[in-house]
Amino acid sequence: MKVIIELGAESYLEMAVHYNHLVQGMIYNSLDSEFASFLHDRGYEGSGRMFKLFTFSRLIGKFQIDGGRIGFEPPVKLIVTSPMEQFCQSLLNGLLTKNKVELGQVVVKVESVKVEKPVVTEESIKLKLLSPVVAYSTLFRGDGSKYTCYYQPGDAEFTRIAAENLRKKYRAIYNREAPKGEVKIKPWRQPKLHVLEYKGNVIKGYSGTMVISGPRELLQVAVDAGLGSKNSMGFGCVECRK
Repeated sequence: MKVIIELGAESYLEMAVHYNHLVQGMIYNSLDSEFASFLHDRGYEGSGRMFKLFTFSRLIGKFQIDGGRIGFEPPVKLIVTSPMEQFCQSLLNGLLTKNKVELGQVVVKVESVKVEKPVVTEESIKLKLLSPVVAYSTLFRGDGSKYTCYYQPGDAEFTRIAAENLRKKYRAIYNREAPKGEVKIKPWRQPKLHVLEYKGNVIKGYSGTMVISGPRELLQVAVDAGLGSKNSMGFGCVECRK
């Protein structure tokens, strides 16, 4: 399910340029408190991994960047997607009941909320990334210390990790094994690298348009729950393009 939120403010909407955690906090604060606690502390299990099973876009609107701050001219749009009915219903109830939400220290008005249910009908689709996609491995140096290796769309390892991630999410959503079949992911054009911070941690992701093919059920998971890793931090939100 795709929730399209329009946010308004009386003046320029200004915040830190690395604002993913602010939007994530706004989403959690809009959910029913008991469900929010379950999602934050645990989530849904799939093949030994825990998933929050939601993701969100970058803020969409006219903006200017000045140093470490970004300012948006209201209104701005936010897209949140999830395959879980409980999540979407809780989010909608919270947004429509409160009418106002907080982005960090800034109070913004919920101007409108619209719901769409995109359905994947083909085994090859084009996806526009609304927030950068992340695929990574944690590796070890010779001295035993860890480091993170990020992969670019088009790399074989990117596809392997993203496809495996989709299968695990499918298991978490439906509590059964994912359908068999190869998943292929290719960038439509050269992807753009983004180096972002999330609560002090550096994360590398890529934006652009991807062509993804494979079992239709797994492509639906990408559309609903996000592509790649760290979705609930605001990465890998996509929408179908023709």
